Amino acid sequence: MKFDKVSANPENPKWKNMISRQIPLYSRNNDIRSEFERDYTRIIHSTAYRRLKHKTQVFFSPENDHICTRIEHVNHVDSISYTIANYLGLNTELTKAIAVGHDLGHSPFGHQGEKILSEISQKYLNETFWHEKNGLDFVDKIELLEDDAKNKRTLDLTYAVRDGIISHCGEVDENSIRPRDEFIDLSKYTKPNQFAPYTWEGCVVKVVDKISYIGRDIEDAITLGILDNHLDELYKLLQFTVPDKRLNNTFIINSLVYDLCNHSSPEKGLCFSNEAVEFMNKIKAFNYKNIYFSDRLKPSNKYFDLVLNEIFNTLCKFYKGKDTLRELDKYKKYYPMLIDSFIDWIKTYWNIDNNNTDIVIFDIENEKDYYKGIIYYISGMTDNFAIEMYNEIIGF
Repeated sequence: MKFDKVSANPENPKWKNMISRQIPLYSRNNDIRSEFERDYTRIIHSTAYRRLKHKTQVFFSPENDHICTRIEHVNHVDSISYTIANYLGLNTELTKAIAVGHDLGHSPFGHQGEKILSEISQKYLNETFWHEKNGLDFVDKIELLEDDAKNKRTLDLTYAVRDGIISHCGEVDENSIRPRDEFIDLSKYTKPNQFAPYTWEGCVVKVVDKISYIGRDIEDAITLGILDNHLDELYKLLQFTVPDKRLNNTFIINSLVYDLCNHSSPEKGLCFSNEAVEFMNKIKAFNYKNIYFSDRLKPSNKYFDLVLNEIFNTLCKFYKGKDTLRELDKYKKYYPMLIDSFIDWIKTYWNIDNNNTDIVIFDIENEKDYYKGIIYYISGMTDNFAIEMYNEIIGF
């Protein structure tokens, strides 16, 4: 247990910062959970977590139950992070909470949906949309749970978990990762991977986010026939982990986890051997070339662009300042599901018909707030719900 002295525990000088919350949670006389355990259960009871089961990881394939969805990816990250944290002597309760929450901000249709929403956000708000920041916004502002008095409140997670969510970007090429010392205001983040995580546990989830997907994406691509013409090239790359063509994601995961655990230390940081780094970079390059940029994915990407832009543009045209609700209501007969759903959403977060001022985050008279609200609303959709709303818009 090489990391037990630097783990998230009461002896750590960062401890008070790690467990701090923006607003203290209500207390119970019979609660036996730790601070991070409470975060974990608050996340898995949230609607954003539940919707992950119907969101694309890489491949849009709702008819195939064996293709990885976003929630399966989250569970893989949870499992692998636990194994590493437990072996190294880190706080497994913290890694579990960060892992299950790390992708709450993902849009429908995976990274392609994220790219589309970012283009919309840049056009209308002059700011980028990225799922790590959106995830922090969801746990800080959007996701609501009832407290012991049945009042709706935000998730109000600990700083360490909130930091792990916005700091988790797995698209990193550096080998050694170690936590930062600064207790920063997380709103200072302006781009992914801008700061290192605040905890070693956050660093583990950040590394595992990459470990968990590179092999599973290959398995899914083989299942869907995308790699039929590239298997010989793939077998050559897999010599580091799979010596005799036994293509199995567990070989890849186990080899990388073992390598990481044996090469990491508080002095060196979380790091792999040079051979493992070279292997991961080659596999990542292979995946981009033959999977993520595959011609097979281009038609669906065009469709996702059409779906999300049509929903956004449709809702945009109803903005009339203080009269927006009245305008929306006029079109309910044409788009009943979309309008009803969006009105319910607006009433929750706007300064209209809302008695709970603690969760008002938008001003109905601010047009940019309206655009931002639509982007939040769309980002929370599942793939199927977005398609259903699109079909309602184009139907008669």
